[in-house]
Formats: sequence, C-alpha cells, structure tokens
Amino acid sequence: MPKPKSVKGVRQGEMDLSTAGLEGQDTDYNVTEFVNEMRSQVDAWRRLPNPSDWQVSPITQRLLQHWRAIQCDETQAIRPFFCQLEAVETAIWMTEVASKMGERGRRVRKRLETANAEANPELFRVAMKLATGAGKTTVMAMLIAWQTLNAVRSPNSKTFSRGFLIVTPGITIRDRLRVLLPNDAASYYQKLNLVPSDLMPDIQRAKIVLTNYHAFKPRERIQLAKGTRSALEGHGDALTTLETEGQMLQRVMPELMGLGKINVINDEAHHCYRERPEGIVEKLSGDERKEADENAEAARLWISGLEAAKRKLGVQTVYDLSATPFFLSGSGWLEGTLFPWVISDFSLMDAIECGIVKLPRVPVADNLPGQPEPLYRKLWDAIGSVAQIG
Repeated sequence: MPKPKSVKGVRQGEMDLSTAGLEGQDTDYNVTEFVNEMRSQVDAWRRLPNPSDWQVSPITQRLLQHWRAIQCDETQAIRPFFCQLEAVETAIWMTEVASKMGERGRRVRKRLETANAEANPELFRVAMKLATGAGKTTVMAMLIAWQTLNAVRSPNSKTFSRGFLIVTPGITIRDRLRVLLPNDAASYYQKLNLVPSDLMPDIQRAKIVLTNYHAFKPRERIQLAKGTRSALEGHGDALTTLETEGQMLQRVMPELMGLGKINVINDEAHHCYRERPEGIVEKLSGDERKEADENAEAARLWISGLEAAKRKLGVQTVYDLSATPFFLSGSGWLEGTLFPWVISDFSLMDAIECGIVKLPRVPVADNLPGQPEPLYRKLWDAIGSVAQIG
C-alpha cells in the first residue's frame, strides 16, 4: 500500500485511507463502508436458493451455476477462489440486479456515478481490489465470458458488449494476458473450464484488443527532419503531422471500430486517473518529484486514450483491477487514497489468511556459530553423504 503523506492537523496514525483526500465533497466517500454494504447485499443475493429469484439473464444464471459448481468440484484441476467469484458476482449484481432492488440499488448506482462524475467525468469506472497472487487474470476472463455470452444471445442489449479493450502498463503484462484471447492455445475459458462446452462457440465471437497505454500516444504520420519542417512551414502555420484521435484509435484497436459500445479492462489500474483540478499540492523534491511527474504523465496519457475511445466508439464500463487501487503521488489527491469507485476489496491480509499467497517471512542467517562461511555455499558437502538420489 502506498504510504500517505501527512496532512496538517492530523497525525499519521489517525488517517483513514478510505476517506482521506476526499474531504470537501458532497458525497460520503467512506469506501470501506460502501464496500461492506455492497458485500452484505451481494451475500444476501448469493444465498437465494431459487435461481429464478436472482433477477439475472438466463445466460448469467447458467454461468453462475457453472462457476459455483466447479468451485466445489474436487476433480477440477484449478478451481476459482472465493475472492475471484465474489468480485465477478459484485460486478454482475451491480449491472443486472441493483436497478431492480428499489432505493437500495439506486443508492449504490448513484454513489458510483457521483464518484465518477467528480474524478472521471467522461467514464463510468468500477474497481475491484485483489491482492497480488489472488488471480486478477481469471477475474478478467470471467468478466469477458459474462459480457460476451450475454451480448451474443441478446445482440440488441444495451447492457452487454462483446468488444473489449484491455489496457496494461507494459509489454510483459500484455503478453501474459494472451490467455484471455479465446483462440489462444492456453485460453483460460477452456483450460480453467470457465465456459460450459456448449457455449464455447459463442465465446469465440468476442473481439478483444490487448494493448499497453503507451500506444495511446499520437504518432507522427510523416517523419520530417527539423530543417525540412522549417522549410515547408516557412512563415505560415505549423504543419500538423501527428495522428488525429480517430487515426490513433484505428491504429490501436481496428477490430473494435464499428462494433458499438465496448468494455474496458484496466490491469494495474492505479496508473490510470485524471488529475484532480486544484487538488493537493505535495511538497516534493528530487527523485520524489521526478516520480510524481512520471506518474502524472503516464496517468494522463492512459485516461486520455480511454476518453478518446468513449467519444469515438462508446465505452460502457471500465473495469479496474489492481492490488493497490490508490491515487499515486502527483495526482492531486492524497497519495494512498482509495479510488472511491472500488466495489470489492480482497486485501493482502485476506489473501494471507486464506492461504492464497504465502506468508511473508523474515530471512534468518543460515550460518552456525563457529562456521567460517554460510552453509548454503557448500550445501552439497554438508548434506551429500546423507541425501538420497532418485
């Protein structure tokens, strides 16, 4: 978790990161309370014994039954964790169920809309906090399956889409997410049995673009030397050789053009935000200032690309996945403030308690008193005579 800066008049130990940095807003932004309220409502909905009472589409009902079945199936090689299913169920509840829940559901939606209007005016974002090692990629695959299968069966629906833009902070992560492509040899939909076999042909109709946010930077359409540019411009207007917004989108996501509204999935989403106007000015210098400026520049490019996609293609929902969905230094928000659009939270402590990630241990010296050097340097000499081969 990023360490928040101290705030005048408040001791560090008193700071509540669920609300810190959100003061002065009309909406109550206690993110922890909101997440707990969501969890309570989703838990009550999950416990309904009759699937017809779930108030979801037939395809969603089928997927939920399938996922819950493989979660309990000991013959399944890799079963979904509860935290993975909970994150997806929360997204489903918010999308398909909340609007049918009367005032309680409307309050949830209104709160998210208000949080986005103040931080991401052009986008509707929801964030799912999952500890590193808790399986964000599987959650992405389940979200894609849910949206795609519903969109294929209900092509005129305004709720679902089979177009996805998946944005990552780097090439390495982008390549790791190839398992989200239905035609990939290691596709999670088949490898993890996330889609029933009779629905596999439908998942192939998903249109998915994997990219890193750097691709949103407009490129030069014509490469001109400095002298050549000066000669062509003369005393007239400057030449415009950068891509237009539409040309950038055509280069980055040609498969999604003309598809209608799409969904966006942000991996490591804490790098994507709009700087807060007249926000907190942090007193930074040296490496801290350099890091804050780099954070702000990266975030500005990332969210500008999503806003361009919203204007030209239409964006239904932006699903943010991160172990640390906090505002970074240089954002204009207090560093370490939780995104106010977080809807589910599975922290590192939760993951450790559930045995999903390993318990951190403090290394200890492996050299015994009287030994001239650590044993591991001559480990075979120490254990070779008693070790069994084969």
